[in-house]
Amino acid sequence: MDNPAGDILERIIEGCLKEQRSSQHALYKMFYSYGMSICFRYSNDEQEAVGILNEAFLKVFDNLKKYDPAKGEFRSWFRVILVNTAINHVKKQQKFKLEVAMDEAMDVRQQEDILSRIGYKELIAMVQSLSLAYRTVFNLYVIDGFKHEEIAQQLGITASTSKSNLARAKARLRDMIREKLKAKYA
Repeated sequence: MDNPAGDILERIIEGCLKEQRSSQHALYKMFYSYGMSICFRYSNDEQEAVGILNEAFLKVFDNLKKYDPAKGEFRSWFRVILVNTAINHVKKQQKFKLEVAMDEAMDVRQQEDILSRIGYKELIAMVQSLSLAYRTVFNLYVIDGFKHEEIAQQLGITASTSKSNLARAKARLRDMIREKLKAKYA
């Protein structure tokens, strides 16, 4: 069975390997929205997300010869570059120096599923309003599926700090959601 989208992507990648600007532009355009959806979660605003995305695309173009379609689809390979670029961006900001002991983390209990009453944009705005440390750990653990040990290694913090930051991020999000719902349904 033919895969026209895969054939197009394959031709675009071949053009990028030959450093054809039109192919690079086509790849950028094809994956811009996908890349922004990831970068936006790690940034403070749209401008910062675009900066992270552009840096990631530079890495893609520099390392495209290392991409092996036999090992997986391009989107997955690109996602790894996006997440690693976002992590490096966060590290540059040097806001992870303050460690919080796990025993200081608030006890976080499971609550009813109220996310269905809050829109996607509202939820993303709440995640973005978290501190850089909380937001990054939350994204890496909840959205991208990293383990605390991996997060600790990537960010240069301890696993207990990662756990603490996640607990605090969840607690803060829960408080913001409650406040939003009170205001919305009052």
